[in-house]
Amino acid sequence: MTKELRRLSILVLFMFLALFASTSIIQVVQADALSQNSNNTRARYDSYEVQRGSIVASGSAIALSVPSKDVYAWQRQYVDSKMWAPVTGYFNPALGSATGIEKAMNAQLGGTSGSLFISRIEQILSGQPLRGSNVVLSLDANVQKVAFDALGSLQGAVIAIEPKTGRVLAMVTSPSFDANTIATHDAKAANAAYDALNADPTHPLYNRAIGGDLNPPGSTFKLVTASAALASGKYTPQSTLPNVAAYQLPGSTAVVHNDTGGTCGPGDTVTIADALRLSCNIPMAELAVQLGDDAIRAEAEKYGFNKSFDLPLTSTPSTYPHTISDDAQTALSGFGQGQVLATPLQMAMVSAGIANGGIVMNPRMVDRVIAPDLSVQQTFDNTEFGRALSSDLDAEMVQMMVANVSSGIATNARIDGVDVGGKTGTAQNGPDKPYTLWFTGFAPAENPQVAVAVVVEDGGGRGQSGSGNAIAAPIAKKVMEAVLGR
Repeated sequence: MTKELRRLSILVLFMFLALFASTSIIQVVQADALSQNSNNTRARYDSYEVQRGSIVASGSAIALSVPSKDVYAWQRQYVDSKMWAPVTGYFNPALGSATGIEKAMNAQLGGTSGSLFISRIEQILSGQPLRGSNVVLSLDANVQKVAFDALGSLQGAVIAIEPKTGRVLAMVTSPSFDANTIATHDAKAANAAYDALNADPTHPLYNRAIGGDLNPPGSTFKLVTASAALASGKYTPQSTLPNVAAYQLPGSTAVVHNDTGGTCGPGDTVTIADALRLSCNIPMAELAVQLGDDAIRAEAEKYGFNKSFDLPLTSTPSTYPHTISDDAQTALSGFGQGQVLATPLQMAMVSAGIANGGIVMNPRMVDRVIAPDLSVQQTFDNTEFGRALSSDLDAEMVQMMVANVSSGIATNARIDGVDVGGKTGTAQNGPDKPYTLWFTGFAPAENPQVAVAVVVEDGGGRGQSGSGNAIAAPIAKKVMEAVLGR
C-alpha cells in the first residue's frame, strides 16, 4: 500500500468514525431532547404512524390509542376522563400539542425515547408495527374515584401520597374537563373546545393539586410554624405564649383575633400544643414573631416550599417570601396568611414528612415504563428530599397532630379504630371574599400509609360560613379510608 493510499484510508476511517459517533449521539444521547423539541416536525409526523403507548393505573388503561380512519392513523381515547384529565392531560397530533403525563412522558409513550432505540430497530427489521411504551402510574384507581366523588362539584383539589415513598396515590381537581374533546383530530372542534375551557372563569384546565392560582394555606401552615419552633431548640409542645383575645400586629394598627373571637381556652397563657389543637391564630402569630421569618422560611423550605417538583408533572412552587417587609407580615405568616401561598401537594408533603419520622420524600407519579415487548424498560426509585425534623422532635409533632383530630377542631377526620393526625385550615382572602378551606393529615399514626391534602375554594359555596373541619376534613377522611380499605 502506497503512502498516499494509506493516508486516504486513515482519512476515510476517521470520517466514518466521526459520522458513527455523531449519529449515535443524535440517535441515543440527544433523542429525548430532540423528540420533545416543538420545532421537530419529523417527530410530529412520526407520531401519526406509531401506536402510542397506554397510560395505565391499577392495571387498566386510562389513556390509549385506537385505530383512526383519518390521516393520523391512531386516535387517542381517555377513559373516565373528567376524573383523570388533570393526570393524563391530552395529546393531539392535529394541533401538535400535549399536556399532563402525555407531554411529560411523550418520548416513552411515542416510542422516541433513546432507551427504545434498539427496540425500534428490532421492530423495523421484523416488520412489526411501531409502538410506544406503556407508562404505569403509581395512582390507585379506587382511591382516585373516592377522591373524585368526595370532592364532587366543589371547586378545589385532593392529593394523596405515601409518606414512606412519595408515591402519589390520587390526584383530583375540580372542575375538570373531558380530554377527548381536545384530543379529536378535527382541529376546528378541538380548538373550539380548548377556547371554551380556557375562557371558563372557574379554570377547569388548571391542575389545582399542583398549581393554578395558589391559595393561602391558612391554619395548615401552623404545622410549619410549630415545626420551626421545635427545630430551634428553644421550644417544646408545652412552651407557653400569652393568651389574649386580640393581638395588634407589630408596627401596625391591624388587629388579629382567634376564630372564636375570644382567648385560646382559659388562662393567661396557652401551650403551643393547645394553640395547635384549638387552631388559635394569636399564639401562632406571637410565636412567628419570636422565631423570625428566617427561621420559619428555613423550616418551610425543608418541607419543599420555594421549590418546584417534577412528578414528572411540574408543580408550581409553594411560596414563603424570601423577603418579608416587617414583623406584621411575619406574624400573619405564622398562621398561613399574608404572603404565604401553597399547593395541596406541598401541604400533603408537610403531613407526609411528619408522618415519616421527619423525612420528606420527593413526590412521584410513575412506577415504571413497559416496552412493547412487555419488558420493563424503566423504573422509578423512591428518593429523599431531605430531613425536616429529628425523629424525636417529629414524634412530638405527630402527637400534636393526633390530638388535633381526637380532641381538637379537626374532629371530622376521625376514623373509628384508627389514630389519625391532621390539621384544618380556613384561610381568609379579603374582607368580603369566600374563605379557602383546607385539611391535611395522615393515617394511621403508628404506621402511616397515606398523607392527604384537600383544598376547597370559593368557601365551598358557603362564603365565609364554611370551615375546613366542616367541608375539607370529611373529604380527606373518605380518601384515607379508601387507602386503608375501610
